[in-house]
Amino acid sequence: MNAGTEQLLKNDKKVIHAWAMYDWANSVYALVITSAVFPAYYNSLTSEDDNNRISIFGLNIENTAAYSINLGIAFGIIALISPMLSSISDFSSNQKKFMRFFCYLGASGCMLLFLFVSSVQVTWALLFMMLATIGYSGSIVFYNSYLPAIATENNQDKVSARGYAYGYLGATTLLIINLLAILNQKSLGISDDTLLPRLSFLLTGIWWFGFAQITFRRLPDGIYSKRPTESNYLLNGYKELIKIWQRLKYEPILKRFLLSFFFYIMGVQTVMFMAASFGEKEIHLSMMQLIITILLLEYVGIAGAFLFAWISKKTGNILALIMAVAVWIGICIGSYFIQTATHFYIAGFCIGMVMGGIQSLSRSTYSKIIPKTENNAGYFSFFDVCEKLAMMCGLVMWGVLDNITGSMRNSIFALGIWFTIGLILLFFVHKTEQKSSVIIK
Repeated sequence: MNAGTEQLLKNDKKVIHAWAMYDWANSVYALVITSAVFPAYYNSLTSEDDNNRISIFGLNIENTAAYSINLGIAFGIIALISPMLSSISDFSSNQKKFMRFFCYLGASGCMLLFLFVSSVQVTWALLFMMLATIGYSGSIVFYNSYLPAIATENNQDKVSARGYAYGYLGATTLLIINLLAILNQKSLGISDDTLLPRLSFLLTGIWWFGFAQITFRRLPDGIYSKRPTESNYLLNGYKELIKIWQRLKYEPILKRFLLSFFFYIMGVQTVMFMAASFGEKEIHLSMMQLIITILLLEYVGIAGAFLFAWISKKTGNILALIMAVAVWIGICIGSYFIQTATHFYIAGFCIGMVMGGIQSLSRSTYSKIIPKTENNAGYFSFFDVCEKLAMMCGLVMWGVLDNITGSMRNSIFALGIWFTIGLILLFFVHKTEQKSSVIIK
């Protein structure tokens, strides 16, 4: 793409709308597949006769442990390949081709889950789930790379927010459609209890694939004209991560913040992925109750994000994060003793209040404490890999504890430990912040 063509793309309303529509398209995976319908359906199908253990590759393992470890492995794969994908994104003249590949991989994984009708097929179901997860995260790398090319710097926050808004609206719209169908199974004359949940997986893949065509029709094939100057340019992303790792010893606040972030985000993301499984397995909630809780969590999350943005302006980012992590520790303590649906709804409300706030505040805090550099992309790639590795560790450790003890409540106890370590490290960040007489706001 030449400079003139690139300039024409800046702030073009139709291009921005098309870009944001990809959030509308793919966010249904995060809500329908990983958060609401699939975890409950998976648990019900693999818990026949109150036996929660399944056989995978000759291993006898708790069903929820297998699900958690499978997700953890998927995020480990993503962490491994994301630096290479970033290098491709930096130098490729056809980002859309790679974005389309991962989009279709993810959408196909969702649609193939329609075939999951028996616990005998659980190995294939987990594989399809892994493909959907890799497809979702892989396409996001290339999706994000378009932002600076389609919007001027002063408009990028606004355009990015539009993408998040589209994603939220799209995901909740499809989830509500699925909820209405499941609630009216009898009036629709459907006797097969598996059909409507499986149709929701199929519809998720079709929705993702279909609405993505709006994006692919408008976005340019490529956005950069630079070419790699060395034959092994695919390793550039890994080289950048090593350089930033080496620089951390000269940035004490950044180093301590990242270490703290690793532990508390491990807990946050594990809760988000495993909450529905916990509700179904430990409290025996119905699929409708779980979906209602997820919707409550999503709506409350908006208010929570604004609340912590306001708190951070008053107290500074680090103290606001300390408050958020302290609330998460309280949630872990309370969740260990959850017994009823009402308790679960209360926990969902509390999680919603801190879920969006801690994620958005963590990213904005990181952006403020990285050194002044022209390599912001490299630092954020490091941040993303750190988050994915934390997700892998959190989900795998949750699954291992669940499998050893047979109860997810013990895994919640471990979450509290991870949050506590993150909180202690945040206090060290605050102490360093005070010594430098620079409050991060």
